[in-house]
Amino acid sequence: MTRVDIALGPLTYNWPADKRRAFYEDIAKQPVFDMVYMGETICAKRSAIVGEAMADSVLALEAAGRTVVYSTLSLAITDPERQAITDVAADRDLLVEGNDAGALRACAGRPHHVGPHVNVYNEGTLDVLAARGATSICLPWELERASIERLAARARHHGMVAEVEVFGKAPLAISARCHHARAYGLAKDGCQYVCGKDLEGMPVDTLDGEAFLTLNGLQTQADAVTLLVSEIASLVEAGVGRLRLSPLNMDMGAVAGIYRALLDGALEADVAQERLITLLGDRAVANGFYYGIEGSSFAA
Repeated sequence: MTRVDIALGPLTYNWPADKRRAFYEDIAKQPVFDMVYMGETICAKRSAIVGEAMADSVLALEAAGRTVVYSTLSLAITDPERQAITDVAADRDLLVEGNDAGALRACAGRPHHVGPHVNVYNEGTLDVLAARGATSICLPWELERASIERLAARARHHGMVAEVEVFGKAPLAISARCHHARAYGLAKDGCQYVCGKDLEGMPVDTLDGEAFLTLNGLQTQADAVTLLVSEIASLVEAGVGRLRLSPLNMDMGAVAGIYRALLDGALEADVAQERLITLLGDRAVANGFYYGIEGSSFAA
C-alpha cells in the first residue's frame, strides 16, 4: 500500500519570533512530519516582524531533511503583496503553494501545490489546475466525504497528490478589513499587531454566551477544532495521499505521532481519537463537514 504522508500546515497565528523559532526547532526534530508548509497566509504585515525567524526556521527544517513548501497569502490586496507572490513563484528552486487565483496564475507552467483556500469543488476545476502544473492539492475544509472521494480519485488520475486537512481550526472567511484589530478598538493600519495577544485567535461568543467563532487577524475561523480520526481509513481507501495538520498552541509532534501510529496500524481509531481529545484539553471538536451536516457538530 502506498504510504500516506503527514504534513504540517502553515502557522496561521501571529506568534512572536522567539516562539516561532522554538516551535519549528521542535518540529525539525520530529521525523513524523514529511512536509512542512511555511509562509504567511493571513496578513502580510506580520512578515515584517517575524520574517527573519521564519527564514531561520526554514533552514533548520531543510537541514533536518523536511520538505518545505512556501505558502502564499490567501488574500493579496496591495501591489507589494501581489509582487511578493510573483517573486516567490518565479523562484524555480522553491516549492510553492498557491492560495488564491493570482498565486495560481503566477505558478502556472511550473510544478506547484494548490492550497485549501482555493475553491476546488468539482473535477473540471481540478482538471484545469492539473493542466496548469499543479502536482498536489489540499482540498477545501468544508467538503463532505463523497466530494473528497471523487476529487481524490481525479487527482490520482492526473498523478497529483490529494491532501486533506484532518486537524485544526477551519477557515471560514477572510476579509480586507481586520475585525480582530477592531475588537481591540484599533484600525487595521494602526493595529499594533494586536492579534499577537491571542495565540489561537480571539474567541467570539454569541449574545447568549455560547462559543461561536474565532477571529484571527483578517481571517474568521471556526471555534471548534476539526478532528478527523475514525474517518482516516476511508480517506486512505479513497486515495488521499497526505494528511495535513494545522498548528495550534500545543505539542504538534505528539499530535502527528498519533496520526502516524494510526496510519501504520499501531493504534486503533478509537484509541487514537481518545488520545487526541485528551491532548486538545478543553477545546471543542468537530467533524460535521465530512458528513455533510453542520460543520460545528461532532459525529462520534
